[in-house]
Amino acid sequence: MKARIRAVRPWLPLALLLLVLVLSCVAQAAVNEQANGGGRRRRRSPRRSTAAADGMVPITLLKSAAEKGAVCMDGTPPAYHLDPGSGAGNNSWIVNLEGGGWCNNARTCKFRTRTRHGSSDYMERHITFSGIMSASPASNPDFYSWNRVKIRYCDSASFAGDNFDKGTGLYFRGQRIWDAAIQHLLSIGMASADQVLLTGCSAGGLAAILHCDQFSAFFAGKNTTVKCLADAGLFLDALDVSGGRSLRSYYGEIVAMQEVARNLPPSCTGHLDATSCFFPQNVIDSIKTPIFLLNAAYDAWQIEESLAPNRADPSGAWRACKYNRSACDASQIKFLQSFRDQMVASVKAFSGSRSNGLFINSCFAHCQSELPATWNDAPGSPAVQNKGIAKSVGDWYFGRAEVKAIDCPYPCDNTCRHII
Repeated sequence: MKARIRAVRPWLPLALLLLVLVLSCVAQAAVNEQANGGGRRRRRSPRRSTAAADGMVPITLLKSAAEKGAVCMDGTPPAYHLDPGSGAGNNSWIVNLEGGGWCNNARTCKFRTRTRHGSSDYMERHITFSGIMSASPASNPDFYSWNRVKIRYCDSASFAGDNFDKGTGLYFRGQRIWDAAIQHLLSIGMASADQVLLTGCSAGGLAAILHCDQFSAFFAGKNTTVKCLADAGLFLDALDVSGGRSLRSYYGEIVAMQEVARNLPPSCTGHLDATSCFFPQNVIDSIKTPIFLLNAAYDAWQIEESLAPNRADPSGAWRACKYNRSACDASQIKFLQSFRDQMVASVKAFSGSRSNGLFINSCFAHCQSELPATWNDAPGSPAVQNKGIAKSVGDWYFGRAEVKAIDCPYPCDNTCRHII
């Protein structure tokens, strides 16, 4: 008797394969959710990495900070990335404050809660460290083996606000994030450091200036070398192309909304209004901790957003120039040279201190310490008097040489990496 043989439906193997793939994805999603904290549904970001990659540094969510009210604007916990030190750098630390602009009203701040600058839900789970944060001895010879930490930026007031807006439900808790993050780092080993360096770029550079002496105070009474580096943080209270003060108006709204005044250096607020004390030019002379200012004399962000923002240039006369220096006419170059002169004048007293360092080059750039091409991609990286940025910062930090480098006016410098 012949056995009855059923025909195998041609779609069945494919269906089984799809079922296996779906179950595998669900299982992996559960693993990822548990690794990321679990317990609450997380919003997805196309920038998020869910798997470690070579040379990338994983995120740590500082969940305990929430108990102290130290949260991002949407109430999520703050975060940092740590690449541990080794060898000779095992007991030295770089703390880098991430930059990323600011917000000055409910609409713009609410928008930022849907980005990594307002919510840790949207922060990349792994990031690459480069420039001064690099682990490469070739590109970062002075600091590559240190403990290197990046504190993520999600308060939008340079880690200086302390307020809660009931109407919008927004938390402005930058100062609490700062305190909680530093206290945590101290508890995991930084308290016994021999050497520490606080750094930051852009809004993070401003934060490094505003918090420099606060950072030093954490090491009071200890034999720790404490210094600060502000990259592209020298924002000037300058006239814009219409004769107004666009950045002062913007800063005034930030300071008021986030109640920044109480956290600004008392040495400044004792004789100036809070908005003035959000400008580094009014703070740097009274900072007691050694600090290095790295800045482009023709800071690209300040040209685009402070000197010639659209509201100050309704006719569009500056539109081409602010995005392409070769499109600037003679009168516009003269205006930019005046801005450069104001920057040089603002650091005159600051540069008189032997403990401070300075590198102002004549480039159309913004942030030069965290990019390989501008930090130490020699030959071809920016230099003043034949000395590049990495060498200048290292010489200053370790006391190998006094560094007070101010470039000649544009277009004299042919080493620049212009971005406009």
